[in-house]
Amino acid sequence: LQLVESGGGLVQSGGSLKLSCGVSRSSFSLDYSSIGWFRQAPGKDREGISCISSGGGSIIYIDSVKGRFTISKDTLRNTVYLQMNNLKPEDTAVYHCAVIPSCLATPLPRSVLSSWGQGTQVTVSS
Repeated sequence: LQLVESGGGLVQSGGSLKLSCGVSRSSFSLDYSSIGWFRQAPGKDREGISCISSGGGSIIYIDSVKGRFTISKDTLRNTVYLQMNNLKPEDTAVYHCAVIPSCLATPLPRSVLSSWGQGTQVTVSS
């Protein structure tokens, strides 16, 4: 199973972007899975930044994005979103989404249950 990310781009510091995470297999429902958003900046390890549980009852953010990013799940569209506001140059990275075992606390699980896709590039200029 591979998830498909989209919505990245180039924005100025303080700008906004909304990332989308869909599925390559239409028979798979994101509603029954915990989904995490991860990012990897050049020369750095991939880090989990936010997740939403299968029922949406648990939502987690790391401190550096708390108050700026919002994760949500659209059951009808089978899509998970990451609304990113007040973007900063340090948010520049390739963003990925993945199915994760659980969404309970930070750090997000390092092991994921879906294959990594190409991700979507987010570049924030100062």
